[in-house]
Amino acid sequence: MALSSSLPITPTLSPWAAAIVTPAVEFAPTSLAVLSGQIPAGLSGTLYRNGPARLERGGHRVEHWFDGDGAILRVRFDGNAALATYRYVQSAGYGAEEKADQYLYRGYGSFAPGSPWQRWRSQVKNAANTSVLALPDRLLALWEGGLPHRLDRETLETVGLDSLDGLQPNDNFSAHPKRHPVTGEIFNFGVVAGGKAFLNLYRCRPSGSVTKTQRIDLTGIPLVHDFVLADRYLVFCVPPVRLNPLPALFGLQSFSDALQWQPKWGTQIIVLEADSFEIVAWNQVDPWYQWHFGHSSLNSDGTITFEVVRYPDFTTNEQLKEVASGRVSTPAEAQLWQYRIDPQTAEILEGQCLVDRHCEFPVPFTGPAGPLTYLNVHRTLSTPKGELFEAIAQYNPATQTLTVADAGAGYYLSEPIPVQDADIPGQHWVVTVVYNSHDHRSEVWIYDAHHMDGAPVCCLLLPEIIPHSFHGVWAAG
Repeated sequence: MALSSSLPITPTLSPWAAAIVTPAVEFAPTSLAVLSGQIPAGLSGTLYRNGPARLERGGHRVEHWFDGDGAILRVRFDGNAALATYRYVQSAGYGAEEKADQYLYRGYGSFAPGSPWQRWRSQVKNAANTSVLALPDRLLALWEGGLPHRLDRETLETVGLDSLDGLQPNDNFSAHPKRHPVTGEIFNFGVVAGGKAFLNLYRCRPSGSVTKTQRIDLTGIPLVHDFVLADRYLVFCVPPVRLNPLPALFGLQSFSDALQWQPKWGTQIIVLEADSFEIVAWNQVDPWYQWHFGHSSLNSDGTITFEVVRYPDFTTNEQLKEVASGRVSTPAEAQLWQYRIDPQTAEILEGQCLVDRHCEFPVPFTGPAGPLTYLNVHRTLSTPKGELFEAIAQYNPATQTLTVADAGAGYYLSEPIPVQDADIPGQHWVVTVVYNSHDHRSEVWIYDAHHMDGAPVCCLLLPEIIPHSFHGVWAAG
């Protein structure tokens, strides 16, 4: 589908849409003013967030939220002060389009304006807009369909594409790498499609350099966004979404529109040894779709447990596409599920719904009191029509309780990032970036993890609007 015209500012748009109507504005390092409360003394480190920041250029808008140009927010907490920086990832595609002041590339769900011949010939732009990985000497801006971009951790200056001393130019390094909690090794994957599709597996040193790769054949061309690391096992749940390749290849459909929900395939659970990348088991179960996983573990009885935000089908893709237009009408709800599987057979032994309300962006945290999962939710049990998430929540499996941080209508909270206090072992905080639609401004809120249903302990004012983003990470120290 071709790019749409500019998004008009009208009363019919949802309040959250004002954050994406115009392209985001970069800003140099700026000390953040405290709106209320006080920054915790033990909150020491840096928050990085990535998301689509420019959804319009030259009078045209992208057709899918996933196609916005990525920009990184950096917020450094040091003592009682916070310093923030915001910069676009200077990809080659972004630079060329900035110079031309028009879209030149195709994306996941968009084409640049032009003839069908131009669509067929157009290259895919690495939007660098999905997540971040903080390495000791650099920051990586991650995207689903290409190599990561290397950035300076302090200035956010873009250095260029990063091969991690082992990736090939056409490799994809996905947006959800996992770091082993004991060894510090980093695991990731990428789906590569040619005449057929492969799952490329990567193991990297804690510094980021690739030490091992492996290629696994897949059935059809699926969409795989995230995976599970459970001690010595990797688990992939391949949903029954398959690309119809010819229309996408010849520019007749975008990749997004050419993805088809085919429940006959079921969800394929693939278990691999993390050390050797050898397949242990491959099993087909009832179909579901997921973007993200939460906690995972290898249990004492040898089974694997993992959390997943489970959708009944792929309508979530249409809903996310609509975000770029400023109006969401397609319902797509998911719940947090927990599964226990046998790694030797990939058979599901147990499954239960943990959070029976629409949620997303599960972020696991393990502290002295045990595991917790943080999520985005709505303020009410039912999903308000046309709204993005207006709250965050903490799920405690020990008590089976969900504690919601409800700030009220008109506040849109990003993925919650739990942060261990640097001085107090039993204390952690939850940091989120908020779009305040009442005052048309972006803020950083800090919650006490022990009192999630209370007011934030601190609210900070950002100098510019930060469009709704996808994923972030905390770098301690």
